[in-house]
Amino acid sequence: MPFPGASLLRKWITERSPLPDILAFLSSKEVPRHRHSFWYYFGGLTLFFFCVQLLTGILLSLYYQPAQEHAYESIRRIVNDVPQGWLIRSLHAWSAHLMVAMILVHMFSVFLVKAYRKPREMMWFSGVVLLLLVFGFGFTGYLLPWDTRAYFATLIGTEVPKSLPLVGSWGVSLIKGADYIGEETLNRMYSLHVIILPLAAVLFITFHLLYNQYSGVSIPVGTSQTRPAIPFFPDFVYRDALAWLAGFAVLIALATLVPRELGEKADPMASAPAGIKPEWYFLPLYQTLRMVPSSLLGINGELIVNGAVGILIGLWALIPFVDRRSAKGLKSPVFTAIGICIIVYLAGTIFAGYFT
Repeated sequence: MPFPGASLLRKWITERSPLPDILAFLSSKEVPRHRHSFWYYFGGLTLFFFCVQLLTGILLSLYYQPAQEHAYESIRRIVNDVPQGWLIRSLHAWSAHLMVAMILVHMFSVFLVKAYRKPREMMWFSGVVLLLLVFGFGFTGYLLPWDTRAYFATLIGTEVPKSLPLVGSWGVSLIKGADYIGEETLNRMYSLHVIILPLAAVLFITFHLLYNQYSGVSIPVGTSQTRPAIPFFPDFVYRDALAWLAGFAVLIALATLVPRELGEKADPMASAPAGIKPEWYFLPLYQTLRMVPSSLLGINGELIVNGAVGILIGLWALIPFVDRRSAKGLKSPVFTAIGICIIVYLAGTIFAGYFT
């Protein structure tokens, strides 16, 4: 039975908002169907886990105290005393891991099907920026619990960029706020994590989504549609919602079966525990630094690695302009091979970081 007054409410909203025009525009958009259509859903899953991050982060901020003397105790209170606080923290932690995984799958799928080609260059560029912002979320949020692992992993992580000329020491000092990791560092990490990075992410996500609607969904080079395209709204939105439900089920399972643990409170005067490692998405950099000698041809090894990473990120952002064959609608097997090599290297270093 329809809700009484529903038609009047719908008419009131229709007369005072652009909602009907927006829905009509979305309904006119189509999503192609072919053998690679499965990869279209990972962008939406990345957005879903980002939304979970925002919601759970807001709930955690109601109890968290970004002060060196109170940060650890506030997390322990959330886990032990706040009703369902342990679940909210676990959802926040696991959604962060899943968000990183989904954005990596999304980016490499876009790379391999050459969806960055004209006229979607700006979508690719905004995606690279969003990937860096996601890594920024992971790094800045790691210190906030102020436990032993978080403290010493951040201590090691902030030392890595120091070898970069000109900007290295300056950037580290800007993040740390002092010569050591303490109250000022915690405050700056918190501000970055809950204010600056979310605002930047929302801005680039909005641009990314709007540009996607403007340019349409890309069809891989050399791929033909096997079935008729489907309307974006409501058909594809409905399917995307099913993918979100599947992602939520995985998230709930991980958060309840493997809840996020809180280690011992950090002691800045103690020695770093043996075998401490960063999160899995920073392991490729960690393993690369371990493999490169401390000095190579008289040049600092960390400087070589950091410089190479910076150059590779720049080249990665410029891929749409470098891959001229894809821009002409032709297959580019060289860039496909490069993408596969990068995936293999990342997977190999992550595996090595965990088991060596």
